[in-house]
Order: sequence, then structure tokens, then C-alpha cells
Amino acid sequence: MQRTDATDSGVGDFDPILMAVLANRLNAIVREMTNTLLKTARSAVLAVVRDFSCSIVTGDNRLLCAAEGAPVHIFGSSLQTAAMCELHADLAPGDAFLHNDPYLGNTHPADHMYMVPVFVDGEHLFTACAKAHQADCGNAIPSTYYANARDIYEEGALIFPCVRVQRDYAHVDDILRMCKRRIRVPEQWYGDYLASIGAARIGERRLVELTRRYGIDTLRAFVAAWFAYSERRTMEAIRKLPRGRWSATSVYDPLPPLLPDGLPIRVDIEVDPQAGRIEVDLTHNADNLAFGLNESVACATSNAMCGVFNCIDPDVPHNAGSFTCIDVKLRQGCVTGIPEFPHSCSMATTNIGDRIVNAVQAAFARIGDGYGNAEGAMGMGAGAAVISGHDWRRNGPYINQEWMIANGGPATPATDGWLNYGLPVACGVIYRGSIEVDESKFPMLYRKLAVIAGGAGAGTFRGAPGVEVVYGPRRDPMTIVVSCDGQVHAPQGVRGGQDGPAAATYRIGRDGVEEKLPGVTICTLAAHECIRGVDAGGGGYGSPLARDPARVLRDVRERWETLERAHAVYGVVFTGTLADDSLAVDTVATAARRRTLAGADA
Repeated sequence: MQRTDATDSGVGDFDPILMAVLANRLNAIVREMTNTLLKTARSAVLAVVRDFSCSIVTGDNRLLCAAEGAPVHIFGSSLQTAAMCELHADLAPGDAFLHNDPYLGNTHPADHMYMVPVFVDGEHLFTACAKAHQADCGNAIPSTYYANARDIYEEGALIFPCVRVQRDYAHVDDILRMCKRRIRVPEQWYGDYLASIGAARIGERRLVELTRRYGIDTLRAFVAAWFAYSERRTMEAIRKLPRGRWSATSVYDPLPPLLPDGLPIRVDIEVDPQAGRIEVDLTHNADNLAFGLNESVACATSNAMCGVFNCIDPDVPHNAGSFTCIDVKLRQGCVTGIPEFPHSCSMATTNIGDRIVNAVQAAFARIGDGYGNAEGAMGMGAGAAVISGHDWRRNGPYINQEWMIANGGPATPATDGWLNYGLPVACGVIYRGSIEVDESKFPMLYRKLAVIAGGAGAGTFRGAPGVEVVYGPRRDPMTIVVSCDGQVHAPQGVRGGQDGPAAATYRIGRDGVEEKLPGVTICTLAAHECIRGVDAGGGGYGSPLARDPARVLRDVRERWETLERAHAVYGVVFTGTLADDSLAVDTVATAARRRTLAGADA
């Protein structure tokens, strides 16, 4: 990463009030881009779930503003704008580019990144970026995720290595025809394309207005000052950590026949508080494998940095200035590093990426009490499956990724895990779906969606529970593609916290008999058949016997915890009953019970 020089001319003299105004103005621009895409997208994965992110990158390819974008989407934005600048020496106002090549800086092929270079007085000052996960990207199977793809050819996705899709604000129709021919829902894709381009154009318009108001020289000085400030804040946060090197390993579930025993994902972190730097080493992992889970450079780097930012001061800005304090070591041809063509990166944004975020957090927890986080629930279970089929109501095909998972969030040194966490790589940014919207847009029926009582890793601070979801087709067959990690190796607790319960996927036949499915599965459901998904719960932080009994009481009353686990795991004894709302903590009996459990553990 390019390091910011805090002594650059003018940095120290920049008006701090103006710096705050401009920083917030940039955030407002990105949020307007986000709202534009959200309100105009056609597919449910964008218009409801919000599986997209917007960002602003400087003309010299440094991430400037990400607002509330998903880290896995936007931390690597500058890699893609750099490719745009390198491949296209004739950038001009009115250009727009589509880039989804994972070997050239993108995350994975399903993420279509639209980039608009922003010119003021003939100078390329910024690039407005909108990255949108597609409902379909031309994969060989009806899913944007293909865990078993042996290479990019078998994966089948359309790959656009930073191609121009607009010139002088007019569409390049050749590219649009290619997409419409190969994508299963062409008009839906085209609507999402227009929404993404529109969001980037909104960013372009607002950035030009901002520059006209304050002047190019002021904006240049602001960028230098903002990056220097962000770097300084990050260094200050790192200097609060002790010096040392720590490691953690998170094991990806078995994936027969390629991974009969699973795949260890090792992370090493080294903290140098004096220099204000952290190194994250991902090189001690397996070589690229013949599956779709290989990490792209963008994903490996973003996920490592995400884990770091989750463990330091949350108010540190996330941009190129703060990135200079974090070195991520990658290795050519590594499953967690630099992918060698044609190895597939179909699922680079999730699964192994989730394991990287979790392992970084667990490594920080090795420092001691008060540091790091537990592991959050990983993997996209049945609640996040890609569904497809024929909709008799509209006499046409449909395809969409569901997002009815909660996936319990990890416990931290000071808080319980976050319900509706989603995935470690997304940090709660992606929205929960809507049963009502899904049932109106697709020929499906939900039969259950409920929080799992006792579905979290216990601890002084507990992880969050997952949810159980049951759904199926209304009439015609529905194909379900599930890629669920965490069914064998569940989210780990730290500092004495317990692991979260594992995930699971079941097929329910017409007779009501359940069949347990493997973590990665493709199945077709007939009418009156269902799929049942059980999310993993987040890992706990610290001993359950140190948890405030009042918190245990509240969890039981809210049905997030069970009476049985409250007694057996947390050592809390109650008087009264739930039925008449008289349940209360018996303080004396609880203290005695906890002494007994502590003695048994010793």
C-alpha cells in the first residue's frame, strides 16, 4: 500500500471544520448513490437484500469514501480503478466500464463493478464505483455461486476484464447483447445494469458539483489531509495494542471428494505498536485447489483488513489512509492469496473469506482478555440459497438469491453478538429479505422463520442465535443451490466462550420425512416439498459462568435462551415461571450452582 506522508504541504494547515464538512459530504454522495441503486434495481437481491456497495476512489486510485459499503465489496475498489486506468489510456467524460474479472482486481465474477471516471476541467479527479451482486451471471448452474467448479471454464460466468459499456454517455450495445444472450433473466439484468450505471452517474454529477463549489485545489488539499488524518487515527489505535505475533486457524468444512477432512485456514498477525503497523500473513495455507472457493486478491486483502478493523477502534475511517497501516501478505497460487488462472474464484466473497475474517478476530483474542472477537456464523445456508425455476404466473424463468439467514454474530469483549449479522465479510450491511416480497415476486411459500432458542455460543458475552427457515415451491419444481459452511466446524468461541451451534440443511419430503443434505448441495423440490435451513450461532466470549444473571434472565424471557441451558451452561437458578411472568433469578442458589460448575470444570 502507498503510505501517506503526513508532512505533505498544506496537510497540517487544512481547516479541520472544512475537512469534517467535506468528509461528510462525500459520505452523503455515496449514500445517494446507494439509495439510487436500491430504489431503481429490478432484482430482489439488489432492491430488497441490498447486496451491493458504492464507493469513491481518487483519480490516482486510492479508496476515498465507502460510507456503509460491505468491506468485501469496496476495500478493493482501487484495484479495479487501477486496472481501468492501465487498460484504457483514452479515458474521457461520458465513459463507463464494467469489470468483474477476479484475476484483475475484482472480487468474484458475480459482482459486476461499474466505474465512471469523473473529470473536472479535463482532469480525472475521481472514479464513482457501484458494485452489484447479480441474480445471475451466466454460470453453468443456475447460481452465482459454484463451489464445485473445477476451473473458470466449468464455472461458466461471463467475464468482463474492465470493458467500456458507455462512451459519451451512450451504451455500447455489443456488450449489452452479450449479457442478454447469456444471462437467464436478461431483462432483470438490464434493469440492474441501468440502476448501477445510474448510481455511478449520480456520483459523477455530485462530485463535479462539489468540486465546482470548493475548487480543485481545495479538494486536492482535503484528500491529502483526510488520508493523513485517517492514517494517524489508525496508528493511534494500533499503538494501544501490545507488541507481538499471534496465530489462529479456522477450519473450512469437508467438501468431498476434494477435501475429505476440511481445509485449515491459518492467519498470523504481527503488531508493531511503535511503528503503528499490523501485518496479516495469509501465506501459510494450501495452494489453489480445483474448486470455486479460491480467494481473489481483492477478497483476501479486504477480508484480512476487515478482521483487523473489527478489533480496533471502530471510529477509525476506512480508506486508503488507514489501509497504509495494515500489510496483508499474500502468496502466488495460494487458496488465500493470488489466484492462478484458470482456478475458479466463484465464491471468493464468502465461505473461505468468512474464515479469514473469523481467524483474524480469533488471533487478536489470543492477545488476552479484552482483545479480539469470537467467530461469527459463516456460510450461506438454505436461507441464503439461490432459487430458480419457471414462474407460471408470469410464464417465464426466475432466479434470485434468498437472504433469510440471520447467522449469529460473534460475541465481543463488551457486547453480545448481533442478530441478523449475515456474514463476517458483510458485517451486517446486507439487509434481511422480506417474506412478503419474496412470495409476491417468486412462486414460493414460507412455512417458518424463527429465532432458534439456545442457538448461540455461550459466554460472558454470548454470540447471537441463528434462525430456522422452511420454504418451498407453490406448484412447479424449484431448484435450490446451497453452499453452507459451518455444518461441521462451527463458529469458535474465544477466551473460554463456547462454540456456536453448527448449521444444517434438510430436505423435507411430501410425507414430512427429513433428509439431511451436505453443506454444498443442489436439489430440485417438487410441489409440497420443502427445504429447512438452520443457521449457525455466533461464538461466545469469556466464561459463561461470568455472565450477568440478569442478562441470562432477559434472554430466557425473550426466548433467545432456554431454561435448560440457563441452568446447565450458565449456572443460573430461577424462581417462578415463564407462564405467569414471575421468572426471577435466585441469587444465592445461582452463586452456589456456579461454584459447583466451576469446580467440575476445574
